[in-house]
Amino acid sequence: MIISVFMAIESTVTFGAATVNWIPNPIRAEWILEGSPVARSALLSSSADDMAKTFYWDCTAGRFNWFYHFDETLHILEGSVSLKHAGGSARVVGAGDTVFFPVGSSAEWTVGTYVRKLAFCRTALPPYLVIARGMARRLKRIARGRGRPQPSGDTGLL
Repeated sequence: MIISVFMAIESTVTFGAATVNWIPNPIRAEWILEGSPVARSALLSSSADDMAKTFYWDCTAGRFNWFYHFDETLHILEGSVSLKHAGGSARVVGAGDTVFFPVGSSAEWTVGTYVRKLAFCRTALPPYLVIARGMARRLKRIARGRGRPQPSGDTGLL
């Protein structure tokens, strides 16, 4: 159950409930290197433009590759995983650790027993939309009167 509190017409603050709606989130078969890992996820939140989402994700034992098609910041909640990046070095991360994977990166995951994470995933806007957004923000500031150059101290008043 989700409870919403209306703060203004344009925005809503949402509070989650203790019940998590886990759904199967199978790892692609061609990514699995060892074992039979079983993964699940639960969507916790999504931005209005659907470009940012927050998930719970968990997985049982196994070794697999993961390829990131979006930016992901994860925080390990329970268990641990060995993460090996393309350069070859590996690091074990466990409960309390945070990791950032930029779009285009990959890692080999080795889950010994179980891992559960909180993941914030963000799809980047294409460069032309970033430029358009910046221009729109500048125009908005100018329209509000904040984009004009400020006088250098001499107001011209006597």
